[in-house]
Amino acid sequence: MDVFSQLADGFAVALTFQNLALALVGCFLGTIIGALPGLGPSNGVAILIPVAFTLGLPATPALILLTSVYYGAMYGGRISSILLNIPGDEPALMTTLDGYPMAQKGQAGEALALSGIASFVGAFFATWGLVFLAPQLVKVALLFGPAEYFALFALAFATLGGVASQNQAKAVIAAMIGLAIAMVGVDHQTGVPRMTFGNIHLYEGIDFLVAIVGLFAISEVLLFLEHKTGAAPSVQTQKLARVTAPWSMLKSTSGAMGRSTIIGFLAGVLPGAGASLGSFVSYTVEKKISDKDGTFGKGDPRGVAAPEAGNNAAAGGALVPMLALGVPGSGTTAVLLAMLMALNITPGPLLFTQRPDVVWGLIAALFIGNIMLLCLNIPMVGLFVRVLRVPSKYLMPAVTMISFVGIYGISGSTFDLLMMIIFGVIGYILRKMNIPTVPIILGILLGNEMEKNLRRALEISNGDVNTLWGSPLTIAIWVLAIVGFIAPFVFGRFLRPKKDPTVAP
Repeated sequence: MDVFSQLADGFAVALTFQNLALALVGCFLGTIIGALPGLGPSNGVAILIPVAFTLGLPATPALILLTSVYYGAMYGGRISSILLNIPGDEPALMTTLDGYPMAQKGQAGEALALSGIASFVGAFFATWGLVFLAPQLVKVALLFGPAEYFALFALAFATLGGVASQNQAKAVIAAMIGLAIAMVGVDHQTGVPRMTFGNIHLYEGIDFLVAIVGLFAISEVLLFLEHKTGAAPSVQTQKLARVTAPWSMLKSTSGAMGRSTIIGFLAGVLPGAGASLGSFVSYTVEKKISDKDGTFGKGDPRGVAAPEAGNNAAAGGALVPMLALGVPGSGTTAVLLAMLMALNITPGPLLFTQRPDVVWGLIAALFIGNIMLLCLNIPMVGLFVRVLRVPSKYLMPAVTMISFVGIYGISGSTFDLLMMIIFGVIGYILRKMNIPTVPIILGILLGNEMEKNLRRALEISNGDVNTLWGSPLTIAIWVLAIVGFIAPFVFGRFLRPKKDPTVAP
């Protein structure tokens, strides 16, 4: 098959010393980032984007590094969930329900090993799903015109909050802020400066990398300064004498892993659903199927395997719309989309024909990275546990240094450093108000393309707005957008993960 020959070419790209080393480093750093409560994959990838540019990495090695961090962080979130009852990120919340009780029963090592294997199963088979589904989605995307792309971007904004969104109004506010920021600069069609306030530094617009690092990394530092959490959480580590899962446990949880992989992958492919919903639905479905004796929530291994396979499969599924359509399926893939655009690579249907080395090299690296993560996460659990003891007062200065050095290394402009600080303050204020920052990033990334496609569609139709919903495909996309926006109001309270009261804030 053509897919297998292209994948073989991808392995030829990925199997170089540099790319293998970057994948290993990314997996290691990603696991540490995921294990540290509060950071998560979005922050981890955002923090390391300046590093990739500072090192002068070409497109494929840079993406291999960042996607390895992405997958590693998805793996790492389970460590603090199981040992501390503190989720490393939101998708790992469901792992606490049975992972921590297992640790309290003296099965911390088995729980960590089982979760690592479940993460591998979910991510590995989701990568195969990416191999077969993304090229098919590309064929559909080739039918898109300006009106279809405008509707598709609208769908991305309407559904990015996800079915379990806490507050759709705040997601809309964030998206509007992002679109407003995207409008800053010289209008490419008329040549008229917009919202530049006479500052020539703004004529070229606001660099989305500056915005991303400010909104994610700098705001995290400001939150740390507010709470002054200088000491790391007390890690009452249970004995990790055994760091392997017995065969009987793997056999009893194999069905949970398989079902959750399918559920998680579908959740990742759907725009806006993401790993959090994949983890929650996987756990809920498995509980209804398997919890005959009421053991879930009391240390049932299936309650660990299901959410871990689900959230890692969703991480792979979220790459499908990003690569095939140029529309991110999750917050972290929105950050990866920014990296692609910064490298002058336009994701979407033409990416598979114009830059197959990037696409298939990245997919091959995902397979390699999954094997590396499995090998790292079983024998090196003890090391990752020790990382949890590192006080935040040592970590946050490193985050600040990487952010400033990286952004200055990219542009050499002190104005960009000032803008990064401003975005950091804005991100801090928004996070205090519980307004999500990911829709802002999406607005900055897609705002100009959305405007271009709107203008193009109206020019082709001589100003007739009916062209925006004038084909069956556009109508279908608009219907999905409306349903996706309304769904949280109808189903959100049922699908929203409920935080366990024993979990620390």
